[in-house]
Amino acid sequence: MPRYKAFGLTFKSDIELPPLINLESQKADVIIEIGEVSKTGLVAPNSIKPYCQIAKNQLWLHVPDIAWFHVTNGNHILVEPEKNADLQSVRLFLLGSCIGAIMYQRNRLVIHGNAIRFGDGCVIFAGNSGNGKSTLAAAFHKRGYEILSDDLSVIDEHIHVQPSYPQLKLWHDTAQKLDIDISGLNRIRLQVDKYAYPITNSFCDSPLPIKAVYILNTHNQDKFEFAPIKGVDKFHPLKNQSYRSHYLEGLGLKAEHLKLCGQVANNIDITRITRPKEGFKLDELVDLIEADIKRREEKAA
Repeated sequence: MPRYKAFGLTFKSDIELPPLINLESQKADVIIEIGEVSKTGLVAPNSIKPYCQIAKNQLWLHVPDIAWFHVTNGNHILVEPEKNADLQSVRLFLLGSCIGAIMYQRNRLVIHGNAIRFGDGCVIFAGNSGNGKSTLAAAFHKRGYEILSDDLSVIDEHIHVQPSYPQLKLWHDTAQKLDIDISGLNRIRLQVDKYAYPITNSFCDSPLPIKAVYILNTHNQDKFEFAPIKGVDKFHPLKNQSYRSHYLEGLGLKAEHLKLCGQVANNIDITRITRPKEGFKLDELVDLIEADIKRREEKAA
């Protein structure tokens, strides 16, 4: 069984996970096995949603035409691919929905956003789908910045982001904006116009403390707004940008999650960035973020 590392853990997997960094033989924190998963769900779920059931230390997930998944105890993922399912899609849900559940079961805070290295720390960019997280990460990558994570930022007990794996997921139009050649890249799913873009030479593989979190939004005005979030108001963006937050109540971890959000909010700066919806003005936005981070560092010095 191949072994890999990501998110501060070691994985032993029946399914090859090429985006992840390979390891020599080492004790695994998480086992990923192919096997038979119940088609009806859990015995006594706390939460039942379409194709998803959740109980303490358990997540059952069915992605039609792709696979059934059963995630347990923060250390085991059982996968039963559907007949003729493509492995790209199976991996996508393994490294997204299933890893998110594993991290919650391990009492980690998981933010739906990417993390970019700035000096001896990192900055998280979070926001709803379509607000430009991946585009911004790719733009910083093009400027020579190292990437810690894309899509999932896992925060440990030291308020550090754990590195994920050396890959960005780019929409076709994002690649065009940044003049990135996708001709040799694989789609993350055969049905989706989004591509796996390797970043081996600019991947940060060490956990880093969080300097700040930026929440990305859009509006219909032709200007950028940077609005620092203060005091108790910092708590809500972290809660709202938590990955697959509907898992938490079924897992019985809602109270613990709120506590983690509070701990992080008390120790970092959070700023809301609102950008024009039309015309991304990407270079201008990156310039403004660089200047804002520089001001923070000078103020802290």
